[in-house]
Amino acid sequence: MSQMNTHCPQISLFPFPLTENELSWEASDWESAWDSGENKEEGATSVEEETTGQKEPWLQDCVVSLSPCSDLLVVARQQKAVFLSAKWRTDDSGREEMTLAVSWTGTLSTDEGECVSSSICIPLASQKRSSTGRPDWTCVVVGFTSGYVRFYTELLHEDPVLRLKCRTYEIPRHPGVTEQHEELSILYPAALVTIDGFSLFQSLRACRNQVARAAAAGSDVIQPPPLAYKKWGLHDMDTIVDHCSVGIMTLCVFDQMKNASILGGFNASVKGNPPAMSQYVTVGGGPYTGFYYAVEGSTQPLLSHVAMAVASKLTSALFSAASGWLGWNKHKNEEEAVQKQKPKVEPATPLTIRYGLPDSRRHGESICLSPCNTLAGVTDDFGRVTLLDLARGIAIRMWKGYRDAQLGWLQVPEERVDREFSPSASLPRRHALFLVIYAPRRGILEVWGMQHGPRVGAFTVGKHCRLLYAGYRLMGVNSVTSKGWQLHTQQVCLLDPITGALRTVNIPFHLALSDKKSERAKDLHLLKRLTTLLRSRGALESLLSNKNAPVSCLTNITCALHDTLKQQDPEAVDIELLQLCSSQLKLLQLYTDIQQLHSTADIEPTGPGQDSLEGIEDELSRVGPTLQRYAQLTSRPSVSFAQDSPDSPLPVQAFLSQMECTEDGELRVIRASETEWNQLGNFMFWGCLCGKSPLHKVCDTLQQAGISPQQLLSLLLSVWMQREKEVLQKPEETVRNLHTLLIALSNMPGAVEESWDSQSISPWWQQVRCTCIQSHNAAAALLAAFVAHRAAKASITSRADSKLQSEWEAVSLDLEQWSVCVRQLEDVLVLQTLLLVPPPQGAAGGAAAQCSIKTLLEGGTGGIADSVSKWVFRHNLAPERLKEILQKIENKEADEKLEQKAGEEGKEQDEKMCQRFPHSLSPDLLFAHCCWEYVVQWNKDSEEGRYLWCAVEHLKLVSSPHIQLGISAMMWSTFIVKRLSAAAYLMEKASHLHILRVCLCWQDIGMGDKAVTSFLGCCVRLLQILMEADSAVEEVSAPELSVEEVWCGAEGPASLAELALEQKGVHYPLVQHHCLLASLQHAAMTFSLKLKPLSLFDSKGKNAFFRDLTTIQLMPSGDMDPGLVSIRQEVNPDILRRHLVCELYNQGLDLRAEEVMLEVEDKDVLGSQLLVLTGQRLSYSLLHSQSQTQGAMELLARLPPTLCTWLKAMDPSELRCPLVPLPQTSRLVGRLIEILPENHAQYSLGLHLLEAVEALTTED
Repeated sequence: MSQMNTHCPQISLFPFPLTENELSWEASDWESAWDSGENKEEGATSVEEETTGQKEPWLQDCVVSLSPCSDLLVVARQQKAVFLSAKWRTDDSGREEMTLAVSWTGTLSTDEGECVSSSICIPLASQKRSSTGRPDWTCVVVGFTSGYVRFYTELLHEDPVLRLKCRTYEIPRHPGVTEQHEELSILYPAALVTIDGFSLFQSLRACRNQVARAAAAGSDVIQPPPLAYKKWGLHDMDTIVDHCSVGIMTLCVFDQMKNASILGGFNASVKGNPPAMSQYVTVGGGPYTGFYYAVEGSTQPLLSHVAMAVASKLTSALFSAASGWLGWNKHKNEEEAVQKQKPKVEPATPLTIRYGLPDSRRHGESICLSPCNTLAGVTDDFGRVTLLDLARGIAIRMWKGYRDAQLGWLQVPEERVDREFSPSASLPRRHALFLVIYAPRRGILEVWGMQHGPRVGAFTVGKHCRLLYAGYRLMGVNSVTSKGWQLHTQQVCLLDPITGALRTVNIPFHLALSDKKSERAKDLHLLKRLTTLLRSRGALESLLSNKNAPVSCLTNITCALHDTLKQQDPEAVDIELLQLCSSQLKLLQLYTDIQQLHSTADIEPTGPGQDSLEGIEDELSRVGPTLQRYAQLTSRPSVSFAQDSPDSPLPVQAFLSQMECTEDGELRVIRASETEWNQLGNFMFWGCLCGKSPLHKVCDTLQQAGISPQQLLSLLLSVWMQREKEVLQKPEETVRNLHTLLIALSNMPGAVEESWDSQSISPWWQQVRCTCIQSHNAAAALLAAFVAHRAAKASITSRADSKLQSEWEAVSLDLEQWSVCVRQLEDVLVLQTLLLVPPPQGAAGGAAAQCSIKTLLEGGTGGIADSVSKWVFRHNLAPERLKEILQKIENKEADEKLEQKAGEEGKEQDEKMCQRFPHSLSPDLLFAHCCWEYVVQWNKDSEEGRYLWCAVEHLKLVSSPHIQLGISAMMWSTFIVKRLSAAAYLMEKASHLHILRVCLCWQDIGMGDKAVTSFLGCCVRLLQILMEADSAVEEVSAPELSVEEVWCGAEGPASLAELALEQKGVHYPLVQHHCLLASLQHAAMTFSLKLKPLSLFDSKGKNAFFRDLTTIQLMPSGDMDPGLVSIRQEVNPDILRRHLVCELYNQGLDLRAEEVMLEVEDKDVLGSQLLVLTGQRLSYSLLHSQSQTQGAMELLARLPPTLCTWLKAMDPSELRCPLVPLPQTSRLVGRLIEILPENHAQYSLGLHLLEAVEALTTED
């Protein structure tokens, strides 16, 4: 199956645009499926299903037609259409491919309410003698629901057009076969219109010529030529939905006599010559399939005079609808001025059904005629596909389980190579017929042999595709003009709207043969492909890329081909193929040699070069604990695929694909992907690093092969970094082997330059340093730096005697860079170990960050603090806990309690980090970065109010007011002010607070009501910190930021502290003004107050809100409103105190109420108020409590009637805290008796209450 891509832009016609993602479906996969000879669906090539989020299959609602030449695709829906034409395009890789690009879009309908119901693309043959079978142009025929068929031409019938079908000339395969005429058939619900192909071809050519002349003359007047057509009224079927025109057929004498007897009875007369008849087959309902025969030469009208009569009254719709496609143009105003008159529609000639296939419950949906006009496939609403024998009028085969199936036919000629070995070589060329069924419900495309053959192929495709089968070729071809032509047409295509791919189906002829003959034909087919392949250079390349071929086989074949080419005439030999053989032999020999070296147990003794490793044990012991902890953290189990394992052997095909020979005979490694590069490095050097292979022999073999030392060094370092876990298991042994390999590679010619520029660095050692600097494997990079530093020092010492004294500058510069690199890598190792410490359960979590020297330098001077702040966030380390760790580092005191709090592992690593980075991780910088990290995370998830709270807490711990002020101002302007203003305006316009809490918080602020309350509280604290920092800025000087000496080369964005120090000072009254607003908002949300905070400020105050805090704004005067002052003066403060006492008792806060009671002046009124509150409490205990005791009930019976009546009248529901202990109530009654005078009207009631409470207390 070959593939053509359709790239369509988004058009209003389509509910969903066609994508440009290319779907890989190689021809080799299809051919292998054909060649398998097995009818197993599991063996078919699988194509990825469309995305799960795909909605309804929009393409199924469109009318789609494809030209048989695959050069024009029409997609129409309702009134609109898109024409896509074939164009060549060059893809990103430089490969040319055929695509279908949009050539015209627009509206086709001209009458109101009419829609496109069917379309067909008819390629018209060229009349030029030089033509070789390509079409001259393609005509698009469109049918509408109004009954119009527009090429566009006149009205043929008033019912909607159901289906357009075409039949073109086919070269007869056998002598005596009836030559079929070309024809276009149009199906209406109860009529069938057929247009003679020759007349249509001439008319369309004339129309096109008139358009060209009119365009040249600037005229719009066009006279459509006459058109010959026949119109049949189809009777005796309830519904008709599809049809096929089989063509002219002639019955044999027996069938003629049989039909005459059935139709005319015993006395029927039979003509001597059987008449020629046109056969039409329809599908629908009642009957399910109908067969109609129209006898040629009868009185069916040739209505060319009708077309001539109405031609002058019509304007071809094609001139307006396709004006941008074919070049025809007409002004819109002129179109609107044309008064269209619906022409007279001629009646149809009745045509009765000859016979049918009755099935009352089955309704046909579509019919597809075979190319040989003898078979047809029919689909129905039961999900069946029926195969009809049209000559006999019977169903000969049925498939079930194909609901909404789409059909197509493939006629495959016998290949010439098969004819040569066929016993029927002298007979006419054979053709095989296949039925293609696309089942969209199952997303499968099947191919079946006819008539009773097996399924020869099945392919998994998308569920929303369209199977496009034209069933015709070029129009205008006859037996004379077709001689010597090769018709370039496709029979069956599959359009996938998800990927925009258009695929054609190709089937080998031998699949139609029987099993015995099929095996031989398949072998011949394979032999043909192999013979063709061996004639080109691609034969050897295909063989070398075969994954199943062993190395010995490849070597023998390549060697035999090389010897054969050497023995040929030098002038006739293919030089490129000979060079390919030589280069591939060299690569195969190298692969075999390395493989044999790794398989031998020949271990070389330690050489004298190990003297330069003296002192490395001290370095390893110094970093040993950190290396051990790092190895533990990186050795945690993880999921990986077996094929991705670095221990898997390297196939010879992968080795050959990564190596190439240069013109001078050397080998060069091709760096394709990181994975393939690492696999090649593993193949060459891992055995040496493990000590299982002879190091010097491997290096000598690679050197003799001609691979450059620089590429070998890159491969060695890549495998060293990749296999870090294995390296750390035996660090001493692997380090020693790495040193040996590095010395061996350094001694190769072309590795270390003989002459260095006095001001430059050795490129060889610079390559090692660059690898270590860029690597994220901190431990492997540090060990490689240790080894390379020692090796470089030994190499420089050995060359010192032969160098001039003036060159010691370059030597010292190189070693100095190594010292700096080692120190940086030690720092990176400690930092990476800290970042790898897993967070505790319940923390934010997330993947651990990967760092290297390069990433830290590119991160600027604040990169280290930024990495640690992310670790603090991942571990959810509390600000106070981080402060304790930093204080302990400064004081250098042991604190066991702190170790229990912070966790031994994380605390220990954090202490090491701060000791190695005294400047980059100073407390102020670390707190500032932690603050910023938390506020960034809060901005991502504003519902997590604790993130913002932690940010403010970290900000509070910054000791420098300058940094504190800058960070506060940056937080305010970047994250806070917009949300605070949204909350203020929302509270201002919200009529009811519950509306604010339910939906508006999310809509306007982006967080829920609880998160808003927490946010407003943090805003108040942030503004308070900002004011405090602004007040303290003048008292202390700005801090001087510094960085460790080895990290002075950081080149990146300015650090957070530097940005903070660059911030301008704020206007203190304006900050205070915002703090007051935030406090009002926080109080309103906390206490559920219906408050409009902005309304409490005058116009000056409102205008000053949410301005830049660094600007000076007009502030409110601060004077209180005189009216408000007078109202407040009228209020007696003693009333407020009494109300406060009652509210505190109401809440059960008796002790605080007693404190406020001391300030109350009018004790009599307070006593009366408290008397009611006491009665409510006692009423709840005696009458409304669910745990009433028998003693309480007896007490209630002993109480005076007046007291009982008074207690029953009390409403305890007004108490906010009714469950108050009896001792508190007893104390309240005692206070009540003290403040009430004896002559008070309710004094006696108070005494009764005191007795009741004391009795209750005694009862308890």
